[in-house]
Amino acid sequence: MDELTRAGIIESGWRIHAAVEEAAFRHPAVKGSPEWLEKQRLLLADKAIHLLQTALKPGEIELDKFRNNLHAIFTISDGFLPHAGAQSGDRETV
Repeated sequence: MDELTRAGIIESGWRIHAAVEEAAFRHPAVKGSPEWLEKQRLLLADKAIHLLQTALKPGEIELDKFRNNLHAIFTISDGFLPHAGAQSGDRETV
């Protein structure tokens, strides 16, 4: 990937990150509420954008940031994994 393309993707990532992070911050859900999984989806998107930024940053991948990105994604994903095999109409209420 050329540097101009890389820089453009990183810049777009920052704009998307700002919008997603703001939406997550403003989301009123608290753990245990019916809206909690929606807020978790926003947090998952936020962490995915962090992973994009870590992966595309010029130079060597910073392994601590990479590890932290993956850990956050896996931790948040745990809340969705019990439903991974269910059809949309078969989901349990969390």
